[in-house]
Parts: sequence; C-alpha cells; structure tokens
Amino acid sequence: MPLLPTTKTPSKNSLADLTVLVYGQTKIGKTTLCSQADGALFLATEPGLNALDVYQAPILNWDDLLNACAEISEGNHPFKTVIIDTIDNAYKFCTDYVLKKFKIEHESDLGYGKGYALINNEFQRVLTKLAFLPCGLFLISHAKEMEMDSRTGKYTRVVPTLPDKARKIVLGMADMVLFCDLEVQVGGDGEPRARRVIRTKPSLYYEAGDRTGRLPETLDLDFASFRTAFNATAGKGRALSTPAARPPAKPAPAQPAAAKPTASSEPAAGPAVTGTAK
Repeated sequence: MPLLPTTKTPSKNSLADLTVLVYGQTKIGKTTLCSQADGALFLATEPGLNALDVYQAPILNWDDLLNACAEISEGNHPFKTVIIDTIDNAYKFCTDYVLKKFKIEHESDLGYGKGYALINNEFQRVLTKLAFLPCGLFLISHAKEMEMDSRTGKYTRVVPTLPDKARKIVLGMADMVLFCDLEVQVGGDGEPRARRVIRTKPSLYYEAGDRTGRLPETLDLDFASFRTAFNATAGKGRALSTPAARPPAKPAPAQPAAAKPTASSEPAAGPAVTGTAK
C-alpha cells in the first residue's frame, strides 16, 4: 500500500482531536477546566479529584499507565478525551520504570547519557501513541518561575514544572499550551480584583501557544468560554490570532506588583477572585 498521500489532511475542527497542555499554579482551576471536556477520562497520577464527579482510573506506576493506554487504544469505551493529571508524575513513573528495568539507581549509572535517553524515548513513545488515538489528550502540569538571561538583563519566565527534556517533548507535540493565570484589575470601587484567565499566545514572560490560531490572547478560565472561542472560527482559518506587530507584554501592566504571572503563590486575601478554583 502506498504511503504517500494523494489529498491534503483537513484541519481538526474538534477539541477531541487535539493535544493540549494545561498548566498553572496550584488550585487555580486546571483540573476543573479539563473535567468539562467531552467524554473526559482522568488517568489520575496523584490525588486531587475528590471534589469532582468524574471518570477516573488511578495510575500508581508506569505499568498502570501502559495498561490503561492499551485498553483505551482498543476503543471499547465511550471516552472522547484522555486527561493525564499530572503529566509530571507520569514522567516520574516512567523514570522509575526504566531504572528498575535496567537495575540501576540513577539515570547517570548507564553512562554517556544513555539512561536519560532511554527514559525520554519511552516517555515520548507512549505519549505519541496516545496522541495518535482518535480522542483528545489533555496533559496537566503545575507552574514554576525560572530566571532567564538576556542581553539587557535578567527576567522571570513561568513554565511547566516538567524536567527540561520532558518539557520539550510535551511542548513539541502540544497543539495548544494554555497558561492558567490570575489577572489583577481595579474594580469600579477602586479595589483590586483577581480574574482567573487562560493565556494562549507566546510571551517573553510565560510559556503559551495555539497552533490552531482560533483562540484570543486571553479568555476566562472557563471551559464553556474556551470551547466557544475555539468553535467560533471552526473551518474559517486563523481569525483570532494576535496581530504580529504587537510586542509581547507582561500580564496586567496596571498593577506592577502583581503584573508578572506567579507560579507558586495562592491569590492574595485582598483582591476578590472571580471564576472556579479546583
């Protein structure tokens, strides 16, 4: 059978066809957001779903994840979206699996970077298999701040908490990278209010991106808003992309102390917070 195509592959018009990385600070609402995806199935690598009514399969090690993937690939289920919560723990399970398989205590014990390569290859192999299945793949991670160097000085950038190699694998395969953040605004009464938002476009100060080009730069951290924005331009091209001439800017410039996205702190007690946090 010929391998080369004779027609173009149409763009994907359903969220259930995409690979999405969702990350942000603890308790901001990442899991709640993903739980509202169509036909959601959680592969839970850590506790945290007790407050949600969802379908979940506990994943305690890499073998559990392999078995779940095999069952999902058979297709005898009603699920449309697979959610790994968190992908950080999944990578740790992969590391433990490879170390045990080769009877070593640390990746460096195999020498010349072989241990790291084996772990990353196994991690990428399984994620790639999941991404090619006829269902959506949502990967949840936490956020951390990294100090970056530039020609003009140092600055802080918020990124997923995955180790460097694993982060590059996930970012490379994700159709969307959604940064869940707090945007501080001044209300009509002059008091600061924290709005939970999703940031979707690349920035100097945080990791984000949208290959579909359908999402606005910022939207409410709410799945209904997310789905509406995605579906609004289905089949119409990249209508909602950020203008190329616009330079990247820090979130919420009106409040310098809270403008830069934060990865580790909870919302301050002062500002009122809008949205759902689970």
